[in-house]
Formats: sequence, C-alpha cells, structure tokens
Amino acid sequence: MIPLPQGVPPIPERDDVPLLAAEPVAESAGPGLRFPGRSLVLVAGLPGAGKSTLLARLYGMRGDESEPVRAGRVHVIDSRQARNWWARRLRPLPPRAQIPFIYTTHVLRIVRALTAGHPVVAHTRGTWAHLLYGLAWLARRHDTSLHLVLIDVPPEIARAGQVARGRVLTTVAFARHCRRWDRLVARARAGAVPPADTVTVLDRAAADRLPGIDFGPQG
Repeated sequence: MIPLPQGVPPIPERDDVPLLAAEPVAESAGPGLRFPGRSLVLVAGLPGAGKSTLLARLYGMRGDESEPVRAGRVHVIDSRQARNWWARRLRPLPPRAQIPFIYTTHVLRIVRALTAGHPVVAHTRGTWAHLLYGLAWLARRHDTSLHLVLIDVPPEIARAGQVARGRVLTTVAFARHCRRWDRLVARARAGAVPPADTVTVLDRAAADRLPGIDFGPQG
C-alpha cells in the first residue's frame, strides 16, 4: 500500500466501485504518447500530483484560463478552468460548497468535447471510479477510445503540491483518495485496469520529461 502522510489514519480496504479486468496492460512512457485521432485521454493522479502542471507545460497554459484551451484540433480541459470560471460567482460560499459546481462544470465540458468528436486531453483525479466508468461508456457510444495517463507520486509529494497551490484536503478526504489511488495503480500495473484502451503509468520524473501527447488522424 502507498504509505500515508504522517497523521493520516489508516482506512480499512473496501471496494466502493469494483474495477473490472480489461485486456490492455499498463505501458511504460516512451519519448512521447500518441493516441488515435478520436480519443479521450484522462490525466489522473492524487490531488496535488502535478496534473495541471503537466497540462500547462505541454499546452502553454498560464493557469488563469476559464474555458477549455484549443491546441490545434485538441481540446485541453483542466478543472482549474472551471474553478476560475466560477471564482467570482461562488466567492461567498465556503470552499467545500463550491466543489459540486466546479466539478459538474468540468465534467460537462469533457462530455461536450467528447460528444462533438474532438480529441480531448482532460484532468481528472482518477479516484472517482464511477466517473471513469461513465466516461468510458460515453466514449464507446461515440466511437472514441479512452486512455488513462496515471501520474503516480508518493502521498507526501502530492500533499506538498496541495500546500503549494493553496488548496489542502482534509486528512480524512486525502486518506480516502490515497486508498483508492493505491488500488487503481496496483491493478493497472498488474494488467487489471478500468475500462480503458490503454493505461500509461508515469512517476513524477517521467511526467516531467514527457515531451508531448499526440493524436493520429481522425477517421
């Protein structure tokens, strides 16, 4: 099991949503990642793992965008964009009350781009299995392949990332994410993955070296 940060209580193992075995297995990162033209690529990791950092580096984002970014024909969707869009409107609400608005907007933006047939690279925590299954179902309905890029970092690194961005999860919430993430990565490395066409597992160094995410022609 991934070690939890000091002070985080252990949580009994329990499968809230079972992960089904699938044919593809985890891939190692090469010089770059290339996917079919009709693909949804979900960049997943613990909160603070560096998902937004990777997307910003690959696609030249500043972090103040409030709408999805177009990079050629690719739609790049970071939850930070939805957070920025809602910032003024939700300012009177406490942070926890803002989450449903932000993540509903974020998911709807992914769905909108996916159903329009665009190649999509999107940020996701990856610890909400119901969301992975829902997006996989929708991708199949629209003749789109689903690919996971898992940024696997130790919990203390992810916690430091939360502190650096100024949004720190409670110890209980973070422990829950760590438990689910540990299970997801272990099964991905063993070849039992969620319903995705491919899974790529990157550590932080590999994510920092990744030169790009590319897409083939759209059929």
